[in-house]
Amino acid sequence: MTGTWVSILPPLLAIVLALLTRQIIPALLAGIWLGGWLLAGLSFTGLGTSLLDTIGVHIINSLTDPDHMKIIVFTLMIGGVVGIIRRNGGTDGIVGAVTRWASTRRRGQLASGGLGVAVFFDDYANTLVVGNTMRPITDRLRISREKLAYIVDSTAAPVAAIGLFTTWIGFQVGLVGDAVNKIGVAQSGFAVFLESLKYAFYPVLAIVLVFAIAATGRDFGPMAKAERRARNSGEVLRPGSDLGGGDALAEELQPKDDVPRRLVNAVVPLVVLVATTLAGLLVTGSGSNLIEVMGAGDPFGSLLWGSLLAVIVAAVMSVGQRILTANETIEAWFSGVKSVLYVVIILALAWALSTLAEKLGTAEFLAGALGETIPAALLPAIVFVIAAAVAFATGTSWGTMGILTPLAVPVAWAVLDAQGEATAAGHPVLFACVSAVLAGAVWGDHCSPISDTTVISSLASQCDVIDHVRTQLPYALYAGGVALLAGLLPIGFGLPWWLAYALALAALIAGLRLIGRRTDDDVEVAEREREAVTEPAASRG
Repeated sequence: MTGTWVSILPPLLAIVLALLTRQIIPALLAGIWLGGWLLAGLSFTGLGTSLLDTIGVHIINSLTDPDHMKIIVFTLMIGGVVGIIRRNGGTDGIVGAVTRWASTRRRGQLASGGLGVAVFFDDYANTLVVGNTMRPITDRLRISREKLAYIVDSTAAPVAAIGLFTTWIGFQVGLVGDAVNKIGVAQSGFAVFLESLKYAFYPVLAIVLVFAIAATGRDFGPMAKAERRARNSGEVLRPGSDLGGGDALAEELQPKDDVPRRLVNAVVPLVVLVATTLAGLLVTGSGSNLIEVMGAGDPFGSLLWGSLLAVIVAAVMSVGQRILTANETIEAWFSGVKSVLYVVIILALAWALSTLAEKLGTAEFLAGALGETIPAALLPAIVFVIAAAVAFATGTSWGTMGILTPLAVPVAWAVLDAQGEATAAGHPVLFACVSAVLAGAVWGDHCSPISDTTVISSLASQCDVIDHVRTQLPYALYAGGVALLAGLLPIGFGLPWWLAYALALAALIAGLRLIGRRTDDDVEVAEREREAVTEPAASRG
């Protein structure tokens, strides 16, 4: 069953069921069950044993991976930090400080996007910190949870993917270095990676689109409906949304009325988290320059150190100021941990399904089926589509990059060599193909309901996972389509990268004005509120 068309059935089943039922856990379990049955050869006895193996084998295996366990513990610790700073009034202090500037829905979205770019060094840390920090602010401004989840998700992986001081760079440079060592390019893997950033159209356009939508107040597709609901009725969530117990936990984390709302009680633990993580990357890394050192560092271990110290600092500050007792601090920490348990469950299921997809050869089948005949001019665009399809089906951007980079680089070089365009200095098509793998992986990861970053973005924003996928998908398709048609295709035919960016950015903004509709008119809302206040007075007169 491996390496054939049936290998796409488990992730396809999970995706279809998730979109139809809006229930991610049963959908993932069904995909794992089918994947296990396929590995058993679709035998009659395998039907029953594969059901038992969903938990007894596949999910347990996903939890025994050291990196997976580090992510889980880090996620739980971040939840604990958020729980403490929520109960000690620190989060309300952030809300008060930001709200003084973010007094409108437009500014609230811009502030959320700006914080997403500021927490640039890791996508997991980005989603957990930004989602939990900005949620009270966006709720107050009547910004839908779907919009917050979109902003969080679209300023996490895209920023981490193209940043030079991130937890992604070591993995990416390592893959590129291994691939270019096998061809005739004289440049190092790091140099090739830097050249490829010129062609990272989708990550750049995804980030620009976030700020363009926030600044113009224009939305389209299901997001426009969600924003009108939030703006007009104050319902930031779709009625009936599945939050994994988030509503009940919100009451547990509510600070007492007499608790001071001090900004410092939230800022200091978060600064400790960021500073410790960055320091950990420097300590555990090695290389000839700062970028290489951070890229080669241990991201998950560093995040664990940062989250542990952040919990300790938050607890000491709460008890030391007599805001919370030691017992109340522990209860707040545990409430915060409970708030992310739903995330952990879905992460374990998504990892199990991703591992099964790897065993079944899903990515190899898609790459082979879509990439048998590739013209040189179309090479970057086709590589982007293949990477997007693989990441969407498997729910992992890193896995997609790990599988396709060793395939795409030699293929691109072979095509260029056959046309007499392969040189020791490289070629724009080669660099664009390296970037296309990265960008396509990020796109698929954005759109897949079985992606870990999709799940974490949803739960950190307390938004239904399927609602997040449904509202973000049109935006990702739009940015990806512009990147493909106005960026990668012209590059293949010889257009300079800087001119392709100008074309793509112009197309992105013009298209948004054409298809987007204003759902964020603060002046209109203010006038409506003034009329609601003055009309009763006029009637009494």
